[in-house]
Order: sequence, then C-alpha cells, then structure tokens
Amino acid sequence: MPREITLDALDFTEFVRPGDLVAWGQAAAEPLPLTAALMTQRHRIGGFRAFLGITLTGTADPAHADAVAFSSYCGTGENRRLAAAGLLDPLPCHYSDMAARLPGAVDVLLVQVAEGPNGFSLSLAHEYLVPLVAAARLVIAEVNGRAPWTGGDGVLPADAIDVMVRTARPVVELPAADAGPVDRAIARRVAALIEDGSTLQMGLGGVPKAILGDLADRRDLGIHSGVIGDEVVDLIERGVVTNARKTVDRGVSVAGMLMGSRRLYQFADRNPAVSLRATAYTHDTGVLESIDRFVAINSAIEVDLTGQINAETVRGVHVGAVGGAVDFLRGAHRSRGGLPIIALPATAGGGDRTVSRIVGHLSGPVSTARSDAGIIVTEHGLADLRGLTLSQRVKRMIDVAAPPFREGLEREARELGLAR
Repeated sequence: MPREITLDALDFTEFVRPGDLVAWGQAAAEPLPLTAALMTQRHRIGGFRAFLGITLTGTADPAHADAVAFSSYCGTGENRRLAAAGLLDPLPCHYSDMAARLPGAVDVLLVQVAEGPNGFSLSLAHEYLVPLVAAARLVIAEVNGRAPWTGGDGVLPADAIDVMVRTARPVVELPAADAGPVDRAIARRVAALIEDGSTLQMGLGGVPKAILGDLADRRDLGIHSGVIGDEVVDLIERGVVTNARKTVDRGVSVAGMLMGSRRLYQFADRNPAVSLRATAYTHDTGVLESIDRFVAINSAIEVDLTGQINAETVRGVHVGAVGGAVDFLRGAHRSRGGLPIIALPATAGGGDRTVSRIVGHLSGPVSTARSDAGIIVTEHGLADLRGLTLSQRVKRMIDVAAPPFREGLEREARELGLAR
C-alpha cells in the first residue's frame, strides 16, 4: 500500500536524488501541488533534471533553471518561456516513440490521480504516463478529490503508487480558443471533405474548434485522437459523434488526454463512452490504419513548395513539436477512405510584417517529410499532394498561398529547379 503523507510534510529530498530525472503529467494533468513543492525545494535537492510535457502553469519558469535542467518534447504553452531563454532542451521524437524513449530514464514520476472503489485512475492524461508508472523508481501521486475518474489504460492498483498526498483542488482549465475569420474559412474547406461515419483526430485551437463547429449536420462521426476538448462534448450531445461506425473501439471516443473546461471533465467522469488510452495505442499506425475513414487534421508553422513541414521552430525558437502529426498522417494515408490533412493560415504576422507560411525554403527543421504530406489546406484552397511529382506539387502549393506571395514563390520554384 502507498505511504500517505500531507502536503506540508512532503520533503522531496527524501525522494529525489541529485541528477535524477523527474517527470509528471502534462497540461491539466500536472499535479500542481507536487510540482510547486518540487520547484520550491529545488535548491535543497541539488541539481536534478525535469521532463515536461505541455505546461499551462508557472512550473516552467526560467528562474527555476538555476537548479533544474528542463527538457521536453515540445515548446508549447508556458514552455515557450524556457525556450525563448535558451533553457529548454528539446527531445525531437514522434509521439508514438515516447513510451519507448522515456521509461528507462525517468527516476521519479509525479501524477495526479482520481480515487475509485477499485484503485486509482490517471484521470486527465493516460498517454505516456502509463509505461512510466511501471518503470519509474518511485511514483508520487496527488490524489485529487475533484479530478475526474476516467477509464482506459491508466487505471492503477494501489500498489502501483509509492507515496500519496491528498488534495481537493479545482482542475486546471484550458481557456476556450477563439476562431477568427481565417480559421473559419479554413474550417469550411476541411469540413467539406469529412463524410458521415468518419473518425476524427485533431488538436486544439481556433482551426479545430471551427472545424468541429461546421460538422453539426454530419452523422455517426467517431473520435480517436491524442487529445479532446469541449467541442467534442458538443458534438456528442447533439448526436453527431456516436462512434457507431468505427471499425475499432465502436461506441467509444478514444483519446490520450483531456484538455478543456470543467464541462469536459464532468462529462468524462465515470463515462464509459470515453476511454483514455496509452500513447502506444492512440498513436499506433497499425491501430490507425485499421480505422476506416480516419481523418487526421494537424497544423504546421510552415510548409514548403514540395510538402515538407516545419512544426517546431519560429526564428530559431522551439515553439512546437514533432508530436503525433507523422503518426496520424501515416495512419490516415493507410486507412481505407482516410484523409491526411495539414491545415494552416497562409500567412503569419500582420501589416508590413506579414510573411507567407507557404515557403520555398523552410526556416526550421523538417518535422514531417514530404513523403508523409497529404492534403494541405489554407483559407485560399486545398492542395492534395498525394501521388503528385515535385513539379506538380509546386503548382498546387502556390495556388493555396496568399496571392501577394505567389509571384515570389514562382520565382523561388524556378531558382530551385522545381518549376516545369
């Protein structure tokens, strides 16, 4: 049985050794009382390492780097402050590989759990935490009396936890994203591609919100995604998402984690129609390709004329991730009737600082190879690159760029020897 202590009595020098790697749940799944205490006690512990997922709180404060070496698979959320200060060491990997890359390295795992009659649930995020529970030297759990109980891969027996601290605090909520006119224009083009009975994967933000809002007239949609937010609840309650035609996990919305408001968390609490699963399952290409009409909708920072995608850096600063895009795109490519979609605005910035996000040369790394690209959608149109040669791709990509940049892109294409 786990050892139970109070938060005031939690002394991390007893559990974390100098040089240890400490990891915890990301986004709303972060066990905030534990991570706050860990950062407060960092000097007493001595130098240690921390692996971050998406951070929505002050844990990723550059001031904490005086005793903590931070690494992460992403520069998302508050991680951007660390990245901008040069204090974040990125781990470039496909999300499907997280389970294989991390377990052997993590010494201490901090989790937020919900207690049930037969054990504990990893609550808001099961994903890459599932293998870490078994592999870490020590598991310290915040048992939050207000966290939702979610079924799936992250239901733990009591003996999986070494130390527990009880709390009853509100779960962190993600502010609703605003969908602007450009987001809605992109969403209309993407929504027009989605048929009844499709199974959707998408992230969070203005474009996904707008896409889901345009699907109210569809029937029997399914969900299999890395993350789901409030908009999925809207579609379930309207009878649009039923998961009735899914060829895998029929009748159940599957995700790795929840990110949204209290409404989403209350909906998922003890709801058998929502199952949170490990990353090894949600991002597995074999699983994804077996889902008919699997529609993967992801974003990018920029896309070049041949379909190469940068989803990681802006002006040399790590703000995104390799993430799960390649996993989902490959699954959608192989799915019967699947759609591998990258949706992004054609430009960034504004006024005299407006730049094209359709480019001749990427300004950052190739997060997704052009061989994995599928359908690129902007507010100006869609470029279906599947089966096209490089010169054919160039024409399609220029057509979805913002009009003021098309002449320059044509010139770049000629200079690169891509135009025919």
